[in-house]
Amino acid sequence: MPITKEKKSELIEKFGKDPKNTGRPEVQIAILTERINDLTQHSKSSPKDFHSRHGLLKLVGKRRRLLNYLKNQDAELYRNLIKELGIRR
Repeated sequence: MPITKEKKSELIEKFGKDPKNTGRPEVQIAILTERINDLTQHSKSSPKDFHSRHGLLKLVGKRRRLLNYLKNQDAELYRNLIKELGIRR
């Protein structure tokens, strides 16, 4: 279920200002969203896998904190990011 290197580097190039900048909140949110989507599909096919569900909830919480930080720093960038990633809020 992990993200491939190619997909991760594609997300970094798309949301980061340069290919080596992985610390930007937009990049971290995009990578977490990809992982959350994969784990959501896994949870639908394996409803009794509670360990993966716990990990999924931790990732969702981490993404929520990063989104709150980004909203406080730059509201316009926050709105564009959730629209582009398809996160409803």
